[in-house]
Amino acid sequence: MAKVELKQPIVEEIKGYAADAKAAVLVDYRGLTVEQDTKLRRKLREAGIVYKVYKNTMLVRAFEGTDFEQLDKDLEGPTAIAFSSEDETAPARILSEFAKEAEDLQFKSAVVGGTYYDEAGIQTLAKIPSRDVLISKLLGSMQSPVTNLARVLNQIAEKGGAADGAAEPAAEAAEEQAAE
Repeated sequence: MAKVELKQPIVEEIKGYAADAKAAVLVDYRGLTVEQDTKLRRKLREAGIVYKVYKNTMLVRAFEGTDFEQLDKDLEGPTAIAFSSEDETAPARILSEFAKEAEDLQFKSAVVGGTYYDEAGIQTLAKIPSRDVLISKLLGSMQSPVTNLARVLNQIAEKGGAADGAAEPAAEAAEEQAAE
């Protein structure tokens, strides 16, 4: 079998991940222990992120004509890539969190939503909360004014109800006096 025929399935696999991905982050994994690497892979897998190590030449071929082609200039030395098809910021966030305890993990670059980010940009992306957290904050901020309005209306109704209750006996007393 020719070398090209052996490499083609790998390139197609990468193309498949890239086609579905909203984000891809490149890291240099040199210096990680097997235990650290296993822990990192587990965290990424739980978040629905594909984390693989490929030869740089395979990545270059697979990225041709895609937004991820911008990563080609950073494909030097040992490289691992994390693809996310759901949450754009998840790979950066998880890798950044993991890099705090495993200082050997180094960011190279990323493409998120078609935009290229260098190492500093990835650190900024990592600070963005997940989509679910952002949605819950939005819903909370939308719910707060409605809840406050309901409380005010409830208090007005309670005060109005007490005033109406006091007015009824006074009205009855006035009717009784008029009848006498």
